[in-house]
Amino acid sequence: MLITSYNPSELGDTLITILRPDTATQTIETHANVTRISDADSGETLGYNFFDVSKTLGDLDANGQVHLTAEQVEQLNNLLKTNDFEPELILDTDPKFVVGYVESAESHPKSDHLQITKTNVGLDQPLQIVSGSPNMQADILVVVAKVGAMMPSGLIIWPGELRGVESDGMIVSGRELQLPNAPQRPGALILPADYQPVGAAFDFKRAQTLFTA
Repeated sequence: MLITSYNPSELGDTLITILRPDTATQTIETHANVTRISDADSGETLGYNFFDVSKTLGDLDANGQVHLTAEQVEQLNNLLKTNDFEPELILDTDPKFVVGYVESAESHPKSDHLQITKTNVGLDQPLQIVSGSPNMQADILVVVAKVGAMMPSGLIIWPGELRGVESDGMIVSGRELQLPNAPQRPGALILPADYQPVGAAFDFKRAQTLFTA
């Protein structure tokens, strides 16, 4: 997994790369303009910070999540090697916001407002996603933020548990996607039945007019 973000107004010319979720104890190692963050217990890399990254990638012209090209990932791996780090970045082109179909929605045994859904996102097996949306039900088309998605707020979706039940992804609202004129209240974005095929990458450009009067 490779999640990258660039926020020059807050962090300067620094590219943040995330490979794994944060852990309680971390080790930080810096060589020249590259910092590696790793799990202190397992030694696994959690991510890298690339300082003065424009010297390697040129002007990114971005503010928020960055979707790198294969060439850019190769350039960063070469920079890692130059600085005595493992060139372990792997290009991730799998769409993280996709159209999903809620096959079933059952009450959570330990909650009066959560539901456990089986949601088809075009994979061999449906995803189990726990949802607190008040309008959640079976037989609706929704938008799923899969594991590895970065929400517009900066929140990253990781595998987790809600009240002891595993949840692999998030069924999102128009408000959470920051779509124009989306209702500012909880509730899953329910798409028209023929909006896009199940499993397709969610069309953010088309969605800009979903809530127009």
